[in-house]
Amino acid sequence: MALTGLEIYKLLPQTNCKDCGYPTCLAFAMKLAAKQAALKDCPHVSEEAAAKLESASAPPITLVELKGDDGAVKVGNETVLFRHEKTFYHKPGLFWRLRDTEDGDELKRAAAEADAYHVDYVGIDLYLDGFAVEAASSDPATFNAAISAVKSVSKKPLILIAPSGDLAKAGIEAAAGSRPLLHAANGENWEEMAEVAKEAGVPLAVQAEDLDGLAELTQKLKEAGVEELVLDPGVTSYRDSLEQLTSIRRLALKQTFRPLGFPVITFPGANSEVDETLLAAEQIAKYGGLIVLEEFNPASLYALLVLRQNIYTDPQKPIQVQPGIYEINSPDENAPLMATTNFSITYFSIANEVEGSGWPGWLLVTDAEGMSVLTAWAAGKFDAERIAKDAKTFDVEGKVSHRKLIIPGHVAVLSGELEEEMPGWEIMVGPREAVDINSYLKAMWSN
Repeated sequence: MALTGLEIYKLLPQTNCKDCGYPTCLAFAMKLAAKQAALKDCPHVSEEAAAKLESASAPPITLVELKGDDGAVKVGNETVLFRHEKTFYHKPGLFWRLRDTEDGDELKRAAAEADAYHVDYVGIDLYLDGFAVEAASSDPATFNAAISAVKSVSKKPLILIAPSGDLAKAGIEAAAGSRPLLHAANGENWEEMAEVAKEAGVPLAVQAEDLDGLAELTQKLKEAGVEELVLDPGVTSYRDSLEQLTSIRRLALKQTFRPLGFPVITFPGANSEVDETLLAAEQIAKYGGLIVLEEFNPASLYALLVLRQNIYTDPQKPIQVQPGIYEINSPDENAPLMATTNFSITYFSIANEVEGSGWPGWLLVTDAEGMSVLTAWAAGKFDAERIAKDAKTFDVEGKVSHRKLIIPGHVAVLSGELEEEMPGWEIMVGPREAVDINSYLKAMWSN
Protein backbone atom coordinates (compact mmCIF):
# COMPACT_ATOMS: atom_id res chain seq x y z
CA MET A 1 0.00 0.00 0.00
CA ALA A 2 1.26 3.49 -0.83
CA LEU A 3 2.54 5.55 2.07
CA THR A 4 1.32 9.04 2.84
CA GLY A 5 3.62 12.03 2.88
CA LEU A 6 3.71 12.08 6.67
CA GLU A 7 4.48 8.36 6.86
CA ILE A 8 7.37 8.86 4.46
CA TYR A 9 8.55 11.93 6.38
CA LYS A 10 8.90 9.88 9.57
CA LEU A 11 11.39 7.60 7.79
CA LEU A 12 13.53 10.45 6.42
CA PRO A 13 16.52 12.01 8.30
CA GLN A 14 14.45 15.18 9.05
CA THR A 15 17.54 17.41 8.87
CA ASN A 16 16.20 19.77 6.16
CA CYS A 17 19.66 19.72 4.55
CA LYS A 18 18.24 20.56 1.09
CA ASP A 19 20.65 18.10 -0.60
CA CYS A 20 17.64 16.52 -2.33
CA GLY A 21 16.77 19.83 -4.01
CA TYR A 22 13.75 20.59 -1.83
CA PRO A 23 13.61 23.13 1.02
CA THR A 24 12.54 20.66 3.73
CA CYS A 25 12.33 16.93 4.34
CA LEU A 26 8.55 17.30 4.54
CA ALA A 27 8.42 18.88 1.10
CA PHE A 28 10.55 16.04 -0.26
CA ALA A 29 8.29 13.49 1.45
CA MET A 30 5.21 15.01 -0.17
CA LYS A 31 6.87 14.80 -3.58
CA LEU A 32 7.77 11.16 -2.92
CA ALA A 33 4.18 10.40 -1.95
CA ALA A 34 2.97 12.04 -5.17
CA LYS A 35 5.47 9.95 -7.19
CA GLN A 36 7.16 13.13 -8.40
CA ALA A 37 10.60 12.49 -6.87
CA ALA A 38 12.97 9.57 -6.45
CA LEU A 39 14.26 8.28 -3.13
CA LYS A 40 17.82 8.25 -4.49
CA ASP A 41 17.74 12.08 -4.43
CA CYS A 42 18.17 11.89 -0.63
CA PRO A 43 21.81 10.93 0.08
CA HIS A 44 21.28 10.59 3.83
CA VAL A 45 18.40 8.13 4.13
CA SER A 46 19.29 5.05 6.17
CA GLU A 47 19.45 1.58 4.60
CA GLU A 48 16.59 0.42 6.81
CA ALA A 49 14.39 3.34 5.83
CA ALA A 50 15.38 2.98 2.17
CA ALA A 51 14.23 -0.64 2.19
CA LYS A 52 10.82 0.40 3.51
CA LEU A 53 10.48 3.36 1.17
CA GLU A 54 11.88 2.05 -2.10
CA SER A 55 8.78 0.40 -3.50
CA ALA A 56 6.39 2.92 -1.97
CA SER A 57 8.19 6.04 -3.19
CA ALA A 58 9.50 5.11 -6.64
CA PRO A 59 7.64 6.90 -9.45
CA PRO A 60 5.43 4.43 -11.36
CA ILE A 61 6.95 5.65 -14.64
CA THR A 62 10.68 6.35 -14.58
CA LEU A 63 11.79 9.85 -15.54
CA VAL A 64 14.14 9.84 -18.54
CA GLU A 65 16.07 12.92 -19.60
CA LEU A 66 17.74 13.62 -22.95
CA LYS A 67 20.11 16.57 -23.10
CA GLY A 68 21.50 18.57 -25.97
CA ASP A 69 24.19 21.21 -25.76
CA ASP A 70 21.46 23.78 -25.32
CA GLY A 71 18.24 22.18 -24.09
CA ALA A 72 16.70 19.04 -22.65
CA VAL A 73 13.67 16.79 -23.05
CA LYS A 74 12.20 15.03 -20.02
CA VAL A 75 9.61 12.27 -20.37
CA GLY A 76 7.97 9.90 -17.92
CA ASN A 77 7.16 10.42 -14.25
CA GLU A 78 3.43 10.62 -15.03
CA THR A 79 1.01 9.76 -12.25
CA VAL A 80 -2.46 9.67 -13.85
CA LEU A 81 -4.25 8.09 -16.78
CA PHE A 82 -6.40 11.10 -17.52
CA ARG A 83 -5.40 14.76 -17.52
CA HIS A 84 -8.47 15.90 -15.57
CA GLU A 85 -7.51 13.64 -12.64
CA LYS A 86 -4.56 15.91 -11.88
CA THR A 87 -2.33 16.92 -14.77
CA PHE A 88 0.26 15.52 -17.18
CA TYR A 89 3.77 16.67 -16.29
CA HIS A 90 6.20 16.06 -19.14
CA LYS A 91 5.24 16.79 -22.71
CA PRO A 92 6.19 14.12 -25.27
CA GLY A 93 9.25 15.08 -27.28
CA LEU A 94 8.80 15.49 -31.04
CA PHE A 95 11.85 14.42 -33.07
CA TRP A 96 12.61 14.27 -36.80
CA ARG A 97 14.28 11.17 -38.20
CA LEU A 98 17.37 11.68 -40.37
CA ARG A 99 19.47 8.94 -41.98
CA ASP A 100 23.24 8.84 -42.34
CA THR A 101 22.91 7.76 -45.99
CA GLU A 102 22.07 11.37 -46.84
CA ASP A 103 24.85 13.65 -48.12
CA GLY A 104 26.56 15.56 -45.32
CA ASP A 105 25.71 18.99 -46.73
CA GLU A 106 22.09 17.94 -47.24
CA LEU A 107 21.93 16.72 -43.64
CA LYS A 108 23.22 20.08 -42.44
CA ARG A 109 20.76 21.99 -44.59
CA ALA A 110 17.77 19.91 -43.50
CA ALA A 111 18.72 19.96 -39.82
CA ALA A 112 19.38 23.71 -39.88
CA GLU A 113 15.98 24.38 -41.45
CA ALA A 114 14.16 22.27 -38.88
CA ASP A 115 16.24 23.67 -36.02
CA ALA A 116 15.26 27.21 -37.02
CA TYR A 117 11.54 26.39 -36.93
CA HIS A 118 9.86 28.42 -34.18
CA VAL A 119 6.27 29.61 -33.96
CA ASP A 120 4.49 31.76 -31.40
CA TYR A 121 1.30 30.34 -29.89
CA VAL A 122 -0.42 32.60 -27.35
CA GLY A 123 2.97 33.81 -26.19
CA ILE A 124 4.51 30.32 -26.04
CA ASP A 125 7.48 29.44 -28.26
CA LEU A 126 6.81 26.13 -30.02
CA TYR A 127 9.54 24.19 -31.83
CA LEU A 128 10.84 20.74 -32.78
CA ASP A 129 12.50 19.08 -29.78
CA GLY A 130 15.34 17.26 -31.49
CA PHE A 131 16.61 14.84 -34.12
CA ALA A 132 16.78 11.06 -34.40
CA VAL A 133 19.80 10.03 -36.49
CA GLU A 134 19.71 6.51 -37.91
CA ALA A 135 22.73 4.41 -38.84
CA ALA A 136 21.10 3.27 -42.10
CA SER A 137 24.54 2.80 -43.69
CA SER A 138 25.62 0.27 -41.02
CA ASP A 139 29.02 1.97 -41.13
CA PRO A 140 30.36 3.45 -37.83
CA ALA A 141 32.41 6.17 -39.55
CA THR A 142 29.48 7.30 -41.70
CA PHE A 143 27.19 7.30 -38.68
CA ASN A 144 29.70 9.33 -36.69
CA ALA A 145 30.02 11.88 -39.50
CA ALA A 146 26.25 12.23 -39.85
CA ILE A 147 25.78 12.96 -36.15
CA SER A 148 28.64 15.47 -36.27
CA ALA A 149 26.96 17.18 -39.22
CA VAL A 150 23.67 17.50 -37.37
CA LYS A 151 25.40 18.71 -34.22
CA SER A 152 27.24 21.38 -36.19
CA VAL A 153 23.95 23.17 -36.92
CA SER A 154 21.77 22.19 -33.96
CA LYS A 155 22.20 21.97 -30.19
CA LYS A 156 18.98 20.03 -29.67
CA PRO A 157 18.80 16.59 -27.97
CA LEU A 158 19.44 13.49 -30.08
CA ILE A 159 18.17 9.94 -30.47
CA LEU A 160 20.78 7.58 -31.93
CA ILE A 161 19.24 4.70 -33.87
CA ALA A 162 21.95 2.04 -33.95
CA PRO A 163 21.35 -1.72 -33.99
CA SER A 164 24.81 -2.82 -32.81
CA GLY A 165 27.38 -2.02 -30.16
CA ASP A 166 29.97 -0.75 -32.68
CA LEU A 167 27.50 1.66 -34.25
CA ALA A 168 26.27 2.75 -30.85
CA LYS A 169 29.81 3.55 -29.70
CA ALA A 170 30.48 5.58 -32.84
CA GLY A 171 27.27 7.53 -32.28
CA ILE A 172 28.02 8.17 -28.60
CA GLU A 173 31.48 9.43 -29.55
CA ALA A 174 30.05 11.90 -32.07
CA ALA A 175 27.40 13.05 -29.59
CA ALA A 176 29.99 13.86 -26.91
CA GLY A 177 28.86 16.66 -24.62
CA SER A 178 25.19 15.71 -24.93
CA ARG A 179 23.04 12.96 -23.45
CA PRO A 180 21.25 11.13 -26.27
CA LEU A 181 18.86 8.20 -26.17
CA LEU A 182 20.37 5.04 -27.60
CA HIS A 183 17.92 3.00 -29.71
CA ALA A 184 17.54 0.07 -29.35
CA ALA A 185 18.25 -3.05 -27.33
CA ASN A 186 16.45 -6.23 -28.40
CA GLY A 187 16.50 -9.92 -27.59
CA GLU A 188 19.70 -10.45 -29.61
CA ASN A 189 21.88 -7.42 -28.85
CA TRP A 190 20.76 -6.34 -25.37
CA GLU A 191 23.98 -7.28 -23.62
CA GLU A 192 26.29 -5.25 -25.85
CA MET A 193 23.83 -2.32 -25.95
CA ALA A 194 23.53 -2.38 -22.17
CA GLU A 195 27.30 -2.22 -21.88
CA VAL A 196 27.52 0.81 -24.17
CA ALA A 197 24.62 2.64 -22.47
CA LYS A 198 25.95 1.94 -18.99
CA GLU A 199 29.48 3.06 -19.84
CA ALA A 200 28.23 6.28 -21.48
CA GLY A 201 25.59 6.96 -18.83
CA VAL A 202 22.80 7.39 -21.39
CA PRO A 203 19.23 6.06 -21.49
CA LEU A 204 18.47 3.03 -23.63
CA ALA A 205 15.41 2.13 -25.67
CA VAL A 206 14.09 -1.44 -25.52
CA GLN A 207 12.45 -3.09 -28.52
CA ALA A 208 10.27 -6.22 -28.55
CA GLU A 209 7.31 -7.65 -30.43
CA ASP A 210 4.95 -7.76 -27.44
CA LEU A 211 4.58 -6.51 -23.88
CA ASP A 212 5.82 -9.77 -22.36
CA GLY A 213 9.00 -9.44 -24.38
CA LEU A 214 9.45 -5.82 -23.30
CA ALA A 215 8.97 -6.72 -19.64
CA GLU A 216 11.48 -9.55 -19.87
CA LEU A 217 14.09 -7.32 -21.50
CA THR A 218 13.68 -4.41 -19.08
CA GLN A 219 14.26 -6.76 -16.15
CA LYS A 220 17.46 -8.08 -17.73
CA LEU A 221 18.67 -4.56 -18.48
CA LYS A 222 17.96 -3.32 -14.97
CA GLU A 223 19.88 -6.28 -13.57
CA ALA A 224 22.71 -5.28 -15.91
CA GLY A 225 22.72 -1.81 -14.32
CA VAL A 226 20.79 0.29 -16.86
CA GLU A 227 18.12 2.24 -14.96
CA GLU A 228 16.80 4.71 -17.55
CA LEU A 229 14.89 2.79 -20.20
CA VAL A 230 12.39 3.70 -22.91
CA LEU A 231 9.93 1.18 -24.33
CA ASP A 232 9.47 0.65 -28.07
CA PRO A 233 6.45 -1.63 -28.55
CA GLY A 234 6.71 -1.29 -32.34
CA VAL A 235 3.16 -0.01 -32.85
CA THR A 236 2.28 0.90 -36.45
CA SER A 237 -1.51 1.35 -36.57
CA TYR A 238 -4.18 3.44 -34.84
CA ARG A 239 -5.78 0.55 -32.97
CA ASP A 240 -2.53 -1.19 -32.10
CA SER A 241 -1.06 2.04 -30.77
CA LEU A 242 -4.07 2.88 -28.64
CA GLU A 243 -4.30 -0.62 -27.16
CA GLN A 244 -0.60 -1.17 -26.50
CA LEU A 245 0.23 2.28 -25.11
CA THR A 246 -2.87 2.33 -22.92
CA SER A 247 -2.05 -1.13 -21.57
CA ILE A 248 1.49 -0.03 -20.72
CA ARG A 249 0.23 3.06 -18.88
CA ARG A 250 -2.47 1.13 -17.00
CA LEU A 251 -0.10 -1.63 -15.93
CA ALA A 252 2.42 0.94 -14.68
CA LEU A 253 -0.05 3.14 -12.81
CA LYS A 254 -2.84 0.85 -11.68
CA GLN A 255 -0.89 -2.34 -10.98
CA THR A 256 2.54 -0.81 -10.28
CA PHE A 257 4.06 -3.25 -12.74
CA ARG A 258 7.68 -2.05 -12.62
CA PRO A 259 8.97 -3.90 -15.73
CA LEU A 260 6.74 -1.63 -17.88
CA GLY A 261 7.09 1.51 -15.77
CA PHE A 262 8.97 3.50 -18.43
CA PRO A 263 8.11 6.12 -21.07
CA VAL A 264 7.36 4.99 -24.63
CA ILE A 265 8.97 5.85 -27.97
CA THR A 266 6.94 5.61 -31.19
CA PHE A 267 7.55 5.97 -34.95
CA PRO A 268 4.15 7.01 -36.40
CA GLY A 269 5.52 7.28 -39.95
CA ALA A 270 6.86 3.72 -40.07
CA ASN A 271 3.66 2.43 -41.72
CA SER A 272 2.95 4.14 -45.06
CA GLU A 273 -0.68 3.00 -44.91
CA VAL A 274 -1.55 5.33 -42.02
CA ASP A 275 -1.46 9.11 -41.80
CA GLU A 276 1.65 10.02 -39.82
CA THR A 277 0.23 13.25 -38.42
CA LEU A 278 -3.00 11.61 -37.31
CA LEU A 279 -1.24 8.71 -35.61
CA ALA A 280 1.24 11.10 -33.96
CA ALA A 281 -1.70 13.13 -32.64
CA GLU A 282 -3.21 9.96 -31.16
CA GLN A 283 0.11 9.12 -29.54
CA ILE A 284 0.45 12.61 -28.04
CA ALA A 285 -2.89 12.04 -26.35
CA LYS A 286 -2.41 8.32 -25.58
CA TYR A 287 0.50 7.98 -24.29
CA GLY A 288 3.65 8.58 -26.30
CA GLY A 289 6.78 9.86 -24.61
CA LEU A 290 9.13 10.37 -27.56
CA ILE A 291 7.55 10.61 -31.01
CA VAL A 292 9.85 10.33 -34.04
CA LEU A 293 8.49 11.78 -37.29
CA GLU A 294 9.55 10.71 -40.77
CA GLU A 295 8.59 14.00 -42.38
CA PHE A 296 9.34 17.60 -41.41
CA ASN A 297 6.19 19.46 -42.43
CA PRO A 298 5.83 22.85 -40.67
CA ALA A 299 2.04 22.89 -41.08
CA SER A 300 1.56 19.42 -39.60
CA LEU A 301 4.18 20.04 -36.91
CA TYR A 302 2.39 23.21 -35.82
CA ALA A 303 -0.86 21.28 -35.37
CA LEU A 304 0.91 18.63 -33.28
CA LEU A 305 2.73 21.20 -31.15
CA VAL A 306 -0.50 23.09 -30.40
CA LEU A 307 -2.30 19.84 -29.56
CA ARG A 308 0.53 18.86 -27.23
CA GLN A 309 0.55 22.25 -25.55
CA ASN A 310 -3.19 22.12 -24.89
CA ILE A 311 -3.14 18.57 -23.52
CA TYR A 312 -0.11 19.20 -21.32
CA THR A 313 -1.33 22.49 -19.84
CA ASP A 314 -2.27 22.05 -16.17
CA PRO A 315 -6.11 22.23 -16.15
CA GLN A 316 -5.93 23.96 -12.77
CA LYS A 317 -3.54 26.65 -14.07
CA PRO A 318 -4.82 28.31 -17.26
CA ILE A 319 -2.29 29.78 -19.67
CA GLN A 320 -1.96 33.45 -18.78
CA VAL A 321 0.04 36.54 -19.60
CA GLN A 322 1.58 39.01 -17.21
CA PRO A 323 -0.85 41.76 -16.08
CA GLY A 324 0.17 45.22 -17.26
CA ILE A 325 -0.35 47.87 -19.92
CA TYR A 326 0.58 46.66 -23.41
CA GLU A 327 1.39 48.75 -26.48
CA ILE A 328 0.02 47.77 -29.89
CA ASN A 329 1.13 49.44 -33.13
CA SER A 330 3.20 52.13 -31.33
CA PRO A 331 0.33 54.07 -29.68
CA ASP A 332 0.55 57.71 -28.64
CA GLU A 333 -1.38 59.54 -25.91
CA ASN A 334 -4.48 59.80 -28.12
CA ALA A 335 -4.76 56.07 -28.90
CA PRO A 336 -7.74 54.10 -27.54
CA LEU A 337 -7.41 52.29 -24.20
CA MET A 338 -9.02 48.86 -23.86
CA ALA A 339 -9.30 46.51 -20.89
CA THR A 340 -9.35 42.71 -20.74
CA THR A 341 -8.26 39.79 -18.55
CA ASN A 342 -4.90 38.03 -18.52
CA PHE A 343 -6.17 34.76 -20.02
CA SER A 344 -3.70 34.18 -22.86
CA ILE A 345 -6.21 33.28 -25.55
CA THR A 346 -8.35 36.32 -24.69
CA TYR A 347 -5.32 38.61 -24.69
CA PHE A 348 -3.92 37.36 -28.01
CA SER A 349 -7.34 37.37 -29.68
CA ILE A 350 -7.71 41.06 -28.91
CA ALA A 351 -4.07 42.01 -29.51
CA ASN A 352 -3.99 40.25 -32.88
CA GLU A 353 -7.22 41.90 -34.04
CA VAL A 354 -6.03 45.37 -33.04
CA GLU A 355 -2.61 44.80 -34.57
CA GLY A 356 -4.12 43.47 -37.79
CA SER A 357 -6.50 46.42 -38.06
CA GLY A 358 -3.63 48.90 -38.02
CA TRP A 359 -5.09 50.81 -35.07
CA PRO A 360 -2.55 51.94 -32.45
CA GLY A 361 -3.86 51.12 -29.00
CA TRP A 362 -3.21 50.52 -25.32
CA LEU A 363 -4.39 47.25 -23.77
CA LEU A 364 -4.87 47.15 -20.01
CA VAL A 365 -4.50 43.50 -18.95
CA THR A 366 -5.86 42.93 -15.47
CA ASP A 367 -5.01 40.08 -13.14
CA ALA A 368 -7.99 37.71 -13.40
CA GLU A 369 -6.02 34.61 -12.40
CA GLY A 370 -5.88 33.45 -16.01
CA MET A 371 -9.66 33.34 -16.54
CA SER A 372 -11.56 34.51 -19.61
CA VAL A 373 -13.74 37.63 -19.40
CA LEU A 374 -17.09 36.02 -18.61
CA THR A 375 -15.61 33.34 -16.35
CA ALA A 376 -13.60 35.92 -14.41
CA TRP A 377 -16.60 38.23 -14.05
CA ALA A 378 -18.78 35.36 -12.79
CA ALA A 379 -16.07 34.39 -10.29
CA GLY A 380 -15.63 37.95 -9.06
CA LYS A 381 -12.12 38.19 -10.49
CA PHE A 382 -12.88 40.84 -13.13
CA ASP A 383 -14.86 43.62 -11.50
CA ALA A 384 -14.85 47.41 -11.35
CA GLU A 385 -12.67 47.56 -8.26
CA ARG A 386 -9.98 45.32 -9.76
CA ILE A 387 -9.95 47.12 -13.11
CA ALA A 388 -9.67 50.50 -11.40
CA LYS A 389 -6.91 49.23 -9.14
CA ASP A 390 -4.87 47.88 -12.05
CA ALA A 391 -5.45 51.08 -14.03
CA LYS A 392 -3.82 52.97 -11.17
CA THR A 393 -1.08 50.37 -10.63
CA PHE A 394 -0.01 50.50 -14.25
CA ASP A 395 -0.41 54.30 -14.52
CA VAL A 396 -2.79 54.48 -17.45
CA GLU A 397 -3.33 58.19 -16.77
CA GLY A 398 0.32 58.74 -17.60
CA LYS A 399 -0.06 56.92 -20.91
CA VAL A 400 -3.15 58.62 -22.41
CA SER A 401 -4.34 62.23 -22.50
CA HIS A 402 -8.03 61.31 -22.83
CA ARG A 403 -10.15 59.68 -20.13
CA LYS A 404 -11.90 56.93 -22.06
CA LEU A 405 -11.75 53.23 -21.25
CA ILE A 406 -13.28 50.53 -23.47
CA ILE A 407 -14.48 47.41 -21.65
CA PRO A 408 -15.60 44.10 -23.20
CA GLY A 409 -19.23 44.03 -24.32
CA HIS A 410 -19.90 40.87 -22.32
CA VAL A 411 -19.44 42.84 -19.06
CA ALA A 412 -21.36 45.99 -19.98
CA VAL A 413 -22.94 45.73 -16.53
CA LEU A 414 -19.65 46.99 -15.06
CA SER A 415 -19.80 50.38 -16.77
CA GLY A 416 -21.71 52.19 -14.03
CA GLU A 417 -19.61 50.74 -11.23
CA LEU A 418 -16.41 51.61 -13.09
CA GLU A 419 -17.45 55.24 -13.49
CA GLU A 420 -17.84 55.39 -9.71
CA GLU A 421 -14.44 53.74 -9.17
CA MET A 422 -12.74 55.95 -11.78
CA PRO A 423 -14.19 59.48 -11.41
CA GLY A 424 -13.81 61.62 -14.51
CA TRP A 425 -13.50 58.65 -16.83
CA GLU A 426 -15.92 57.76 -19.62
CA ILE A 427 -16.52 54.02 -19.71
CA MET A 428 -17.28 52.80 -23.23
CA VAL A 429 -18.85 49.38 -23.85
CA GLY A 430 -16.94 47.62 -26.61
CA PRO A 431 -17.94 44.70 -28.83
CA ARG A 432 -18.61 41.22 -27.49
CA GLU A 433 -16.21 39.54 -29.93
CA ALA A 434 -12.61 40.48 -30.69
CA VAL A 435 -13.22 40.20 -34.44
CA ASP A 436 -15.51 43.26 -34.26
CA ILE A 437 -12.94 45.59 -32.68
CA ASN A 438 -11.85 47.20 -35.95
CA SER A 439 -15.39 48.17 -37.02
CA TYR A 440 -16.18 49.31 -33.48
CA LEU A 441 -13.18 51.65 -33.33
CA LYS A 442 -13.97 53.06 -36.78
CA ALA A 443 -17.53 53.84 -35.69
CA MET A 444 -17.09 54.85 -32.06
CA TRP A 445 -13.60 56.16 -31.39
CA SER A 446 -12.81 59.88 -31.38
CA ASN A 447 -10.43 61.88 -29.21
